[in-house]
Amino acid sequence: MIETRHTRTGKSSGSDWTFLNNHAHVLLCLARDPGARLRDVAEMVGITERAVQKIVRDLEECAVLRRIRDGRRNRYQIDLHQPLRHPLENDHTVGELLGLFLDKDRGDG
Repeated sequence: MIETRHTRTGKSSGSDWTFLNNHAHVLLCLARDPGARLRDVAEMVGITERAVQKIVRDLEECAVLRRIRDGRRNRYQIDLHQPLRHPLENDHTVGELLGLFLDKDRGDG
């Protein structure tokens, strides 16, 4: 499901870009629910399940994410201490980025 982005006034902005990329969106979904099915993550992010699988592999390869088998399901563990990857932001960690959203979700921020 693709949604049209709206400005603060509620009108369509005419563009569908966001400040976070799909890797960040997938990571945020898995931080909120480490046992989420990738099919459900794909629906939340608005991309295909295959795209989510590729993103999860990317995150595993750079040691941000670890897949843990839990019976017939997978759970995902995030290394919050990993630095962000771009030179403009690599003095911050994955945990700092997720904290911007997770603290708000819990009502802490």
